[in-house]
Amino acid sequence: MSDSASSTPLETATTSPAHPRFAEALAELGLTVEVRRFPEATRTAAEAAAAVGCELSQIVKSLIFTADQEPVLVLVDGSARVDVERLRAELGASTVGRADAELVRAATGYAIGGVPPFGHRTRTRVLADRGLLAHDTVWAAAGTPHTVFPLNPAALIEYAQGRVVDVRERTS
Repeated sequence: MSDSASSTPLETATTSPAHPRFAEALAELGLTVEVRRFPEATRTAAEAAAAVGCELSQIVKSLIFTADQEPVLVLVDGSARVDVERLRAELGASTVGRADAELVRAATGYAIGGVPPFGHRTRTRVLADRGLLAHDTVWAAAGTPHTVFPLNPAALIEYAQGRVVDVRERTS
């Protein structure tokens, strides 16, 4: 399946190759996307949304958790927080916690702030929060803290081989 999002170029962005591992994953999938590189970091969802000029909820956070000591990738929108108890229940795990920077790099091959939703060093379970599907286009890291790419959220979840779940914290 090939999918590319169309959007208006931003004056502050320049087209640049993605991280080599991520570029390889795109090629293996036959996927063409516009990778944008920004001079300022897009490590946080807020930084990425400001750079792209989109809503915070259109940014995909690729978060690594551990479930019974095994890494799990959770994709959630930039305005949401993961409810660890909901995640634990969804995974049927005894314990769930956030992975440290060393484990994130070991599992994915990328540093925190640049983890893409797919193209990782090792295959992990992937859960994608349903909230991502509220948009026509979402933006995710392309393997570095300065690069992002747009994609339809359903396609992004499919390429990540994710399962749609409800793991975001509920707001009152």
